[in-house]
Formats: sequence, structure tokens, C-alpha cells
Amino acid sequence: MAQWTSAVGAAQLARLLKSQQDRPAGPRARRPPAYRALADGIRLLVLEGRVPGAARLPAERELALSLSVSRTTVAAAYEALRAEGFLESRRGAGSWTAVPAGNPVPARGLEPLPPETLGSMIDLGCAALPAPEPWLTRAVQGALEELPPYAHTHGDYPAGLPALRAMIAERYTARGIPTMPEQIMVTTGAMGAIDAICHLFGGRGERIAVESPSYANILQLMREAGARLVPVAMADGLAGWDMDRWRQVLRDAAPRIAYVVADFHNPTGALADDDQRRRLVEAARSAGTVLVADETMSELWLDDVRMPRPVCGFDPGGSTVITVGSASKAFWAGMRIGWVRAAPDVVRSLVAARAYADLGTPVLEQLAVNWLFSTGGWEQAVELRRRQARGNRDDLVAAVRRELPEWEFSVPGGGLTLWVRTGGLSGSRLAEAGERVGLRVPSGPRFGVDGAFEGYVRLPFTVGGALAEEAATRLAAAARIVESGGTAGGEGPRTFVA
Repeated sequence: MAQWTSAVGAAQLARLLKSQQDRPAGPRARRPPAYRALADGIRLLVLEGRVPGAARLPAERELALSLSVSRTTVAAAYEALRAEGFLESRRGAGSWTAVPAGNPVPARGLEPLPPETLGSMIDLGCAALPAPEPWLTRAVQGALEELPPYAHTHGDYPAGLPALRAMIAERYTARGIPTMPEQIMVTTGAMGAIDAICHLFGGRGERIAVESPSYANILQLMREAGARLVPVAMADGLAGWDMDRWRQVLRDAAPRIAYVVADFHNPTGALADDDQRRRLVEAARSAGTVLVADETMSELWLDDVRMPRPVCGFDPGGSTVITVGSASKAFWAGMRIGWVRAAPDVVRSLVAARAYADLGTPVLEQLAVNWLFSTGGWEQAVELRRRQARGNRDDLVAAVRRELPEWEFSVPGGGLTLWVRTGGLSGSRLAEAGERVGLRVPSGPRFGVDGAFEGYVRLPFTVGGALAEEAATRLAAAARIVESGGTAGGEGPRTFVA
């Protein structure tokens, strides 16, 4: 019986490998033999999770043709991977990827590190800040006071607590978007909201248009739902969307869903303007595409910027735009409360489908968010969050510019992430080298489709002060490892005391 559980085609593997080769390793790098470069490339794809474990690789002859190399080169690369434990083979069953004993199983997304590793590893993988105290504690205490009446019920509210639905609707109305509670469904975070939307509108094989780059965890969620992702390149710098490209994709590909982050886009930090929002809604309506607007970053402006009208403000009838919001980015990632704003019939369909998923969102957390909204605690907590993120951003920008002056980026006016061009270095190799020097940093290809953005990394504003300086120092050390094509040379994780 074969030991592999999925397969990677020769053309797909060639695209992923080519994205690594398109970026030179650096001016001082030693050029390895062709078979070694191929083996290293496949190993990196396995370590990053972009090629899953137990995935059957193409036959040697097939991959050689796709890469325009000799079969001998592919055979030697496969043999090197077998010797290192990254490949297993059996006559008649082919060869499939593996993770050697002692290596952590790679994550397909951007999960946070376990707390016990934080003494030696600086985690720039997860764009989330600690809770804004004392507001978390006060919200939970307020929720406990409101809990007794709900404790006498069954506790299942598939659409969300009526009080919270009404409060969220009022907040949209206050923003100039008249909204009824019947247009709101409370979910388990934004991920839960988008998962529900994808299952309702985007069955297996359906096309979903996504910004390129886009949020890594959402891309992976859509892949695992069986969607066919259609990438649409962002405009240069922080200029938002390229509307000519969006109109062409919506017209030619006719995707069932389009997923966008208009407010301080993750990972680039771009802010789409009013005209782009209006034109995208019009194009989606014309194409019959459901436009999913993720506004989880909408309250995280860090500079004095004029915030555009919400995307749903250009769809008053609610026939085209579904909005997703969340407390997880603006307040705390541990507060897994999200919501959907859509037409009432869409909300009813989402609620009906939820009976076969998670039934509902935890009551106590909903009461805590409702307490924040109703007492003014939310505004004070989010202002604290803005101050934290602003200080971290400025510290990280200064440190990276000092340690890596040749790297390029634009400083966003909000959000939690910096999208950095790495001066020709491979983002995948930087991520691998970073683990060796005590820094976790996600590579650019995690945010793209089919290996795009190899020359980028994402840096979140989650550390500041001396820790931001240490993170930049370790990042520079990782860059030196990649440039030299060598090993860490004795550099290893150092315990950092804040």
C-alpha cells in the first residue's frame, strides 16, 4: 500500500522551485551543484509546508522535462533527499516527501509559537499583540455579571446573542451604513466567518479571486476548501488595488467570490480609496461575484489618515458585498469573536448551514465584547492598541533600516504589518536561517499563489524597543547566512531578557 496521501504535479513543483531560483542567493553565495540546488529547493518547500508531508513527487523523467535538466540531476537530488530523511521511496509506489525525526512538522499557516519557546525565539510570525489591559479583565468581569440569565438557557445561539447582534448593527448604522440586527451573524473569529462564506458560496472547484499578496491563513483555508485561487496583483507601493486588473479578472474568470482587505491590507498595509472601493463593487456586481470585504484592520489607523467609506457603503442593497469584522486584531487575538454583515437572506442561509459546523460562538466571549461596545471600553482599548502598534512600528522600521539599509519597504499608515523586499535574497531561505539564529519570520511565498513573492518577508509590529532592535539584528544575521550560502557559523538562538 502506498504511503503517500497527496500528489504534487511536475508543472506545479517546477513553478514553486522556479520562484526560488528567480531570486539570487546573494553576491557572496557559493553556487552549489545543480542536484544540490534542486534538493535544497524541495527541502525548503517541505520545511515551509508549501509541499505537504506524504506528498507523492513526480517521476524523475517527468520532473526533469519540466525543469529542463537531466534525469541524472533529478535522480541525484532525490537520492540526497532520501539520505537526509526528506524523501521515502518504494519500488512501484514512487517517492513521497517526509519530515525527518527531530524536525517540527511544518505548519501550513502562521500559527503562534508555543509560549515555552519565547525565551529563545523572537516570534514575528503572528501579527498579534498582547491583550490591552485592564480592558480584557474588565470586559470578562462585566460579562460574568451578565451571564446568569443566559446560564438558564441551552446556550446555543447560532446567529449570535441578540444583544450583540443589535450592538454591531448599531455600530454600522453610526458609520453611515443603516443595518438591522437581522443582517448580522456572530462567528468564531473572522476565520470562522470566511470559512462559512466559502462553504456557502464557493464549493469545491469554484474560483475565488484574491489579492496578490493576501493573508496567508485565509489562502490556506480556501485551498483546503478546494477553491481555485485567482490572484490579482496589488498596485505598486501602498496605492491599494489595480482596478484595471480587477476588472479584467472579474470579467474573464467570473469568480464566484472575491476576497479583499481594503483597510490596511495584510500583508502590505495598503489602504484602498473611495474610488477604488466604488469601482470594485460595481465590477463585482456586473460580474455576479460575491465580494467579501475583510475589515478586521479597519480601526487600526496609526497615523492621521482619512478613512474611506466602508466597502459595504457602496452596496446599499446588500446584494453584492459581504463584510467580515472581528475583535481579534483590534482588541486581542484570544478574543475569538467575529461577525458577518450581509443581506438578511444570506445571514439566514449562513445560520442554517452552521447547524452542521460549530452551532454557535461562546456566550461568555460575546458578552465580553458586548460589554466593551456598550460601555465605551472598546474605544479606549483600541486607542491603547494603536499606541502600542504605532510605537512598535516606528521602532521596527528604524531598526530594519539601520541593520538592512538595502531592503525596501513603504511604511503603512495603519494595520500591523510591514511588507519588505529583501534585496534579492530568498524569503524562504531567510525564514530557514532565521530559525537557526532565534527568529521566526514568515517568507513572502506564504502570502502568494504558486510560489510568488520569494523576494519578500512580512514583519509584524508585535515587538518594540530593545526587542525590535534584537529582532533586526537577528534578521541581519540570517541575511548574512543566506548571502554566504553557508551555515550559521556558530550563531544560534540567544535568550533575550526584555
